[in-house]
Amino acid sequence: MESETLLRHLLPQEIFEYFDLKEIREINDTQIELHLDEQKVQPPNLSGKELISNGFDEPVRIQDFPLRDKAVYFIVRRRKWKEKITGKIYSRSWNLTAKGTSYSKEFAAFLK
Repeated sequence: MESETLLRHLLPQEIFEYFDLKEIREINDTQIELHLDEQKVQPPNLSGKELISNGFDEPVRIQDFPLRDKAVYFIVRRRKWKEKITGKIYSRSWNLTAKGTSYSKEFAAFLK
């Protein structure tokens, strides 16, 4: 089984639909970070605008289910888009965490 196939079974589906896995870091014996960047796909609600990719917002840290007694965190960077004509900056608002927490929705539901 390929690594990406295995990760697709372990991680939330929207991670693979909208983000690219850039790096996996083992921080210490108790923590793993998965660094994810939003894919370079123009938001559908802005399809009438001429946009260019303009870097990323500050990363967001999201805790998910532990794996093999190690805490798992997603370090997620949302892409910023700049409108060519006006210079206005846009970014998508992703609903990846449970309301009022830094946990993934699935992990928070499990903890309830």
